[in-house]
Amino acid sequence: MTVSRSDSVVWLNGKIMSEKAATVPILTHSLQYGSGMFEGIRAYATENGPAVFRLDDHIKRFFNTAKMKSMDLGYTRKQMSDAVIEVVKRNKLGSCYIRPFAFYDDAHIGMATEGKKVSVFIAAVPFGAYFGSKKSNGIKCKVSSWRRINSNILPVQAKSSGNYVNSIMADTEAIEEGFDSAVLLSESGYVSEGPAENIFLVKDGVLVTPSVESDILLGITRDSIIHFASYNGISTEERLVRRDELYSADEMFFAGTAAEITPITHIDGKKVGNGRIGSMTSKLSDIYSRIVSGKEREFSGWLTYVK
Repeated sequence: MTVSRSDSVVWLNGKIMSEKAATVPILTHSLQYGSGMFEGIRAYATENGPAVFRLDDHIKRFFNTAKMKSMDLGYTRKQMSDAVIEVVKRNKLGSCYIRPFAFYDDAHIGMATEGKKVSVFIAAVPFGAYFGSKKSNGIKCKVSSWRRINSNILPVQAKSSGNYVNSIMADTEAIEEGFDSAVLLSESGYVSEGPAENIFLVKDGVLVTPSVESDILLGITRDSIIHFASYNGISTEERLVRRDELYSADEMFFAGTAAEITPITHIDGKKVGNGRIGSMTSKLSDIYSRIVSGKEREFSGWLTYVK
């Protein structure tokens, strides 16, 4: 049985407490300046209870982000991993989304972060399909007029709160124009990624995804797909992808922790392939579902069970 949101608990600075009790000052630095950082993690219901998908890799990236931002979290990776498990367990959750978040908890006007208190927070919430019912039929995207930030502007491999203003601008533009989401190009004009997802194309039976040179976040779901696609005999190319390749692709999909594998059936008003979800997209989505639900022994090491 899942607890109601009113009864949910969170982890804040080493203590489990009610979500209502976890408050911060309205002038908190990270609220004013976007200086926080986060991770997005999923747990899934399995026959052996809930299991967190690639927990170690997510926590590693959380600490890498902190290093890039010169934030001292004050905890070890094991302590953070244990806290994630504890929050899922205490909330009696099966499938859920988990949000670790670190921020400067200092009510002070001014940009400097030196000497400011760093707080660390973990919440877990019930979570379904990121794109809701649209996921089952595929979504419609547009190429955004906003370009993807690059590492000369901000560290793109950091899941830093401020980075996502770029994503919000692109997503808002797309939705206002009647689309479901956006695809961003790099400053060089190559296909980069979605607002919060990596992108894959299928062309002549080959899986193609933008490489790191296109200023993508090296997503954990992206990495998972590349690995299990190869295991299942599907060839994958990581390379620069031109914009016009979007219009000639046979299939296309987003990949991310929240989005999982979400088919894209239209881009800039044009059908992707025949405008329906393609066979490779369906196959990869089925494999992914089996892995996260503990039904693929070869990838059981990616699951951390909540005991």
